[in-house]
Amino acid sequence: MSAADITRSAIRAAFLELLKEKNPEKITVKDISEKCGINRNTFYYHYQDTFTLLEEIFELDFDQIVEQYPKLNSLEECLDAITLNAKEKKHAIMHVYRSDRKNIYVDVLWKMCEYVTKKYLSTVFPDVQLSDYDRQLITRYFKCSCFGLTIDWIKAGMKDEYIEDMHRILQQSKGVADLIIKNCIESQQ
Repeated sequence: MSAADITRSAIRAAFLELLKEKNPEKITVKDISEKCGINRNTFYYHYQDTFTLLEEIFELDFDQIVEQYPKLNSLEECLDAITLNAKEKKHAIMHVYRSDRKNIYVDVLWKMCEYVTKKYLSTVFPDVQLSDYDRQLITRYFKCSCFGLTIDWIKAGMKDEYIEDMHRILQQSKGVADLIIKNCIESQQ
């Protein structure tokens, strides 16, 4: 790891620590610099502002999901991939979500939901021949479901019992993906 990587990592860690206590709008470059023992110029060498730092942190979360989950065998696994990642930064995500900059996390969450949905469909239904259009529609349906459940969980304070409820919902809807794909194939014939 280079010196620049170490510095960037220290800046991210300091910012995440500060996010446990307050919203991103209230965190200054001075706060971050003092927390990790660097000067303001060093911060600006690596980041344009605190919001580009925040974007990088959440993009790294997305990269982590991509690396950890090359295959997903169920919608429950999709949901777990996202919620386990989010729980690692619960306080930070809650502060960001309740701020004017919540779109930074929401945009990355949307991307995460699309990724896990595509991986799920390609893992469970690798040989199914669908038109590109139908594949996009099915991906969008499950992406929106995953996103909606996750946003609902975040709005409720990221409580563990909500994760249990999400799993129950997914258990109750077992077979829906098979049915949707079957109906798409039949409509193509």
